[in-house]
Amino acid sequence: MGLDLHKLHHLVAVAEEGSFTRAAKRLHLSQQALSTSIRALEREVGVALLDRSGSTLTVLPAGQALIADARVLHGLARSAVHRARRIGRGEPETLSIGHTPAVTGEEVTTLLARAHRTRPELASRINQRYPHELVEQLLAGDLDLGLCRAMTPVHGLTRSLLTHHRLHVAVAAEHHLADRAAVELTELAEETVVVWGTPGRSGYTDLLVEHCRRAGFEPRLRRNPVQGTPPTTAVLGTDHIAFVTDAPGRTADGRVRVLELRPPHFVPLHALWPQHTTHHAREAFLSATAD
Repeated sequence: MGLDLHKLHHLVAVAEEGSFTRAAKRLHLSQQALSTSIRALEREVGVALLDRSGSTLTVLPAGQALIADARVLHGLARSAVHRARRIGRGEPETLSIGHTPAVTGEEVTTLLARAHRTRPELASRINQRYPHELVEQLLAGDLDLGLCRAMTPVHGLTRSLLTHHRLHVAVAAEHHLADRAAVELTELAEETVVVWGTPGRSGYTDLLVEHCRRAGFEPRLRRNPVQGTPPTTAVLGTDHIAFVTDAPGRTADGRVRVLELRPPHFVPLHALWPQHTTHHAREAFLSATAD
């Protein structure tokens, strides 16, 4: 049995919109044509995918499973087309990399420099992406590789550990710790820690919290209201601290001081990429940058 990718696309749209009317408008189809497509898909699969009996449309477990696979299949199809088109046109292979704000531009540059030592011809495009955007674009085939910290790979993505970076502590220049060169983790028990993700929903935030708990305290957290900026800048205008991977010293035009954290604590740098896709530049990058 072969599944029609167009019908799968229709199912994803209905599930995301929660309505045949809105999905039909998004797809530029009539509502009747969309309904016919979904029913044909249900006949092909042999089970109901949607529950239309209530006042609100509900995606059934079988539909949820098919949608998860549909997103992966669409990404695989797009990647395959892009690869064939590139080869047919004789274009060089370019590695499209996305990284979350938790991974600094300097860290990405260091990895690329390491890769260029063995593959000087490696061409790349680098973009910062929020975690949910990173996942969506990897699954859609718009990114070849994602760099992140402690993100759990969703269905269709695989993960590998590239390296670890040492944690340090950022404070504003006016902070009472700013004249210190180093600070013990246990000294931070009374401080408010700026984080970027919501506890329980962010693997990186949970990892930072676990470091504090192992030191014997439950950290007071404040989610950064400004997302996407360099991690060290999160403390500007506050008396809070932030765990960062930047080197100790002054940064942000002297407005932020990064202190050495003792004893040493480390956080992982992970690579995410779509399973079952072929990309020689990505394989070369992973081989050259993994510790």
